[in-house]
Amino acid sequence: MTMPEDGFHRRLYQLAPADLSSQTAQTGGMRRVEAISGRTVGSSGLWMGQTHVAPATMSDNHHHGISETGIYVLSGHPEFVFLDETGEEPVETRLRTSPGDYVFVPPWVPHREENPDPDEQAVVVIARTTQEALVVNLPDLRWIGPVATGPVKGRPAGWHTY
Repeated sequence: MTMPEDGFHRRLYQLAPADLSSQTAQTGGMRRVEAISGRTVGSSGLWMGQTHVAPATMSDNHHHGISETGIYVLSGHPEFVFLDETGEEPVETRLRTSPGDYVFVPPWVPHREENPDPDEQAVVVIARTTQEALVVNLPDLRWIGPVATGPVKGRPAGWHTY
């Protein structure tokens, strides 16, 4: 008997490492592979995959548009670099990570990943709140975009769209 396709009678999906696809948005200096997406499993609000940064390599500067990004460091010691503009002068800031660490990248924040290790590749698992991987490559870490338009509905006070 075939069950109807509704929110309660759908199947689970399993993807093995060999099923991951590099047919997703890319940034120079790193390699993204897609696992869970609309294309692979029909997800509608989630994108998940991995990022690989070779030894002694850095990615290009980029942001992920409206997408929030959660990162879990699987191996290596990647560094995440962004421009902290909360003080009087912008300061390039570096988060040095280890396996088991988590990093949150808010929407629109320009950043880059670096792998300073001369021998070991850095691998992270990434999850995004958009159904596909959004990537906007940038010339540097400065935000050059529209000005704030107002608070975002359903977000804490002080959260704005830009």
